[in-house]
Amino acid sequence: MKSGFLDKLIERLGRGGPEEVQNYLLRLAQEKGLIETVFNSIQEGIIVSDADGRITYVNDAACELFGFDADNSVGKRLDERVRGLDWSSLSSSSSAITRDMEIFYPSNRFINFYIVPLLMERRTKGKRPRTQAEQVGYAMILRDITESRRSAEKTIESERFNALTLLAAGVAHEIGNPLNSLHIHLQLMERKVRELEGPVATELQDSINIARSEISRLDSIVTQFLSAIRPSKPQLHPENVNAVVDEAVRFFAPEIEDRDIVVEQELRSDLPLLELDRDQMKQAFYNVIKNSFEAMKRHGLLRIRTDRDDRHVLVSFIDTGGGMSPDSLGRVFEPYFTTKSSGSGLGLLIVRRIVREHGGELAIESNEGKGLTLTIRLPYVDQRVRMLEAGSGERDRSD
Repeated sequence: MKSGFLDKLIERLGRGGPEEVQNYLLRLAQEKGLIETVFNSIQEGIIVSDADGRITYVNDAACELFGFDADNSVGKRLDERVRGLDWSSLSSSSSAITRDMEIFYPSNRFINFYIVPLLMERRTKGKRPRTQAEQVGYAMILRDITESRRSAEKTIESERFNALTLLAAGVAHEIGNPLNSLHIHLQLMERKVRELEGPVATELQDSINIARSEISRLDSIVTQFLSAIRPSKPQLHPENVNAVVDEAVRFFAPEIEDRDIVVEQELRSDLPLLELDRDQMKQAFYNVIKNSFEAMKRHGLLRIRTDRDDRHVLVSFIDTGGGMSPDSLGRVFEPYFTTKSSGSGLGLLIVRRIVREHGGELAIESNEGKGLTLTIRLPYVDQRVRMLEAGSGERDRSD
């Protein structure tokens, strides 16, 4: 940062008249206004602080990213305004430092930033004046990398899910072979039992029936698991999402009574019909409701709301469970990651796959100890492309 103009101004302050000083100050104000205009037109966030980390300038983009108010932020320490920022380690280096961070307010975003020390040249007085560089502050440059980060996460998630599907198919195949063998041997045992008489035959037949029932149950579990995890194209039909929600809740009626849980439904009546695979969407709602019940255990409250905006129908599940920490929230869609002692870590992963195959998206908000809100957004506006007539572009350009 050059200080030549300021040095000349200071030298002339004692010699110039009021009008000349006023002109210099007017020029300074104009240059400051121009710089602020340029900085506010930049998409990247810019925060300037003094050497102690107190904010001296923040542009509009940075205010939007962090939910700042510029007037209330100037003079405050940067690590007070951005909670979780380790300012002591970031300001300890004499060179530029770059990092990535995840923020949760005012919205969940990923930001890349780098901090650059600001140096100003000063001339020392004496017989041999020298120019020295003095650090006067820091500049933080912020770039929103949410889209690129989430795109990379989707690619990784897709690869993980493909690997998970192959693993599931392999495990199911390996389980299926011994199940078939057990079924065959039970049939052979049943034939032998028929040759017997008395209480021993009855006892053995009861054991065989129990074993056959358990084999059938295990086979059903494997079949349901495969149907849940294998990518399948939704069979879309016009459906009332409120009816699907109501069916999912009624399925849990015995558990609701047993756990003494209150379920409040606030279902908007004027929702449009959605193109849904009813069974798949019902399964997604099952998984979300089951997670909420397990988080609340007993005596909890689950609110289910449906609403709409210009393009989407929103289905929100708000529970009074223990919520999730920011670290757990960031890993909630990882395969096999779970905060429950007996959870599989696949429920929400399957929910998001189903929702995305319907063109929707899933969002989770939570504060640890204060419950969790999961919102499913399903599109109802036809977002397909519209083909233009051949040559229409040339006619438009020639008009």
